[in-house]
Amino acid sequence: MEAILFIGHGSRLPKASEEAANFINKCMRNNNANIQEYGFLELSEPTIEEAFKRCVSRGAKTVKVIPVLLLTAAHAKKDIPEKLAEMKVKFPYVKILYGRPIGVHPGMVEILKERINESEKTLAKDSLLLLVGRGSSDPDVKNDLGKIAEMLERKLESVWVKDCYLTGNGPYFEEELELSKTSSATTIFIIPYLLFTGILMNSLGKAINRAARETNKSFILCNYLGYHPSIQLIMEERLMELAE
Repeated sequence: MEAILFIGHGSRLPKASEEAANFINKCMRNNNANIQEYGFLELSEPTIEEAFKRCVSRGAKTVKVIPVLLLTAAHAKKDIPEKLAEMKVKFPYVKILYGRPIGVHPGMVEILKERINESEKTLAKDSLLLLVGRGSSDPDVKNDLGKIAEMLERKLESVWVKDCYLTGNGPYFEEELELSKTSSATTIFIIPYLLFTGILMNSLGKAINRAARETNKSFILCNYLGYHPSIQLIMEERLMELAE
C-alpha cells in the first residue's frame, strides 16, 4: 500500500504552521491515496519521524515524500534526505520515493504577477521590483530565485526585477533597498518570496518604512506568496513525477 507524506518547513509561529497544515490538507483532498500524512522539518509538530511512523502503522509499504519547500536548498538536498535515511534504517522493508520541491516553475511567476496586481499600484518603466528570498549559503537558492526573477522580468517586459536575500550569500535586501533610494526608479515594489507570514515579514515592513521616511520615492510591500492554489497544482505535478 502506498502513502503520501508531505513535509513542510515548520515555524515558531502557530499561525504559520496552521497555514501550512490547511494547505496540505487541501492537497490531500485532491489525491486518492488512502494513507496521507504530513510532518515538519523543524519548529512544529508532527515531526518527520512521527509522520513517517504513522504511514507505516497504517500499512504503507511505499512512502512518496513531497517537500513543500520553495527552492532547492540544503533542507531539500540534505536535511530531509538524512531524516529519510534514518527511517530507511528503522523500516528497511518500506520503499521511499522522494520528490522535488517547488523550484523554478512558470506558475510561481503568475503568483508574483498576482501579488503585484493586488497592490493596486501601476507598474511603469521607472519601477523597480525587489524579489526577496529568505536566503541560504547554498548557491542553488540564488540560481533558482535568479531564474524566477528573470522569468518575471520577461513577463513584465520593461520593468527591472532584482533578486535579493535576507540571509546567506547575498546580495542582501537591506543593501538593495539602500541602493534603490538613489536609483532612477520612482516606485519600488518589494515582493517577499515566502510561503508564510512571520517574523521576516515584520522585518521587511520596518525596513521599508525607514526607507520611505528618508526619500520621496514610493515603496510598495506586496503580499507574500502564501499557499496559493497554483502551488497546489505544482504539488500534484511533483507527485505525478514519482509515479512508478
